[in-house]
Amino acid sequence: MRTIKFSKGDKYKGNLILVNGLWPLQDEEAPPCVPILDTFPQVLLHIKASACLRQILKTVNGLDRIIPVSGYRPLSEQEEIYRDSLAENGAEFTGKFVAKPGCSEHQSGLAIDLGQKADYIDFLCPDFPDKGVCGDFRRLASKYGFIQRYTEEKEEITHIACEPWHFRYVGYPHSEIMESLGLCLEEYMEYIKRFSTDDSLLKVQCGRRQIEIAYVPEAQSEIQVADEAITEISGNNVDGCIVTLWNRCLY
Repeated sequence: MRTIKFSKGDKYKGNLILVNGLWPLQDEEAPPCVPILDTFPQVLLHIKASACLRQILKTVNGLDRIIPVSGYRPLSEQEEIYRDSLAENGAEFTGKFVAKPGCSEHQSGLAIDLGQKADYIDFLCPDFPDKGVCGDFRRLASKYGFIQRYTEEKEEITHIACEPWHFRYVGYPHSEIMESLGLCLEEYMEYIKRFSTDDSLLKVQCGRRQIEIAYVPEAQSEIQVADEAITEISGNNVDGCIVTLWNRCLY
C-alpha cells in the first residue's frame, strides 16, 4: 500500500471541479492549454481534454465539419464577453447564456463550445443540432470524457439555459456514469459523496480493469491505495476531492 496526501489547494484543481455562480474558480494559475486543431490555433483547451476532443472528431469524421468556437478564456476575456453581452443583448439573455467573470467553466480550460460548420457561426449560441455529425459527436462524447454541461431538464439546478453546443470535460468514467444516471455535474458532486474510503467505494468495470471512485472530504489529509493502482485526483472546488483508482486487470 502507498499513501496519498492532500493539501488545502487540491480541492480547487482537476477535471471534476464544479464552477458556477455559487462556486467561482479559485485556482488562479493558468491551465495547461493547447490548440485543439491546427486550423484554429486561437481556440485552446486543457491538454488532456484537447487530445480526447480530437479523437472524437476523428472518429465521427468531423474534423472539417465541426468547428471549435470557444475554448479557454482568461478572466479578462470573460469580463469583456460579459460586458459586451449586457450591452448588446440585455441582462435577461446574458443571465441565461453568459457566466459572470470568475464563474465560467471556460476559464478552467475544460469547456468547449462547438458549432456545425457554416458560413456564419454565432459566437455565443452556435448551431449544434442533434443530427448528422453533431448528433454522432453528442452520442459518443461520454465515452471520451465529455458531457453536455447544460440541458433543458437541469436548468433549475444549473441556472443556465440549455446549451446544446457547450461540452465539458470531466474525464472517464465520470462522464459515462453521469450519462447513465442522468446527472448534471452539480448532482454528480452530491452523488459521489455517498462513496468514501471509510465506507463503500463506487466500482465501475472498464474492460479487464476495475475502476474504484472515492470521495475524500477536505478534513481528511491522506488515504491508502494499492501500490499498483493508477491514481487520478480531482478536487470538486467545494469541500473535498474525488479519487479515481484504475486497478490491475481482473483476469
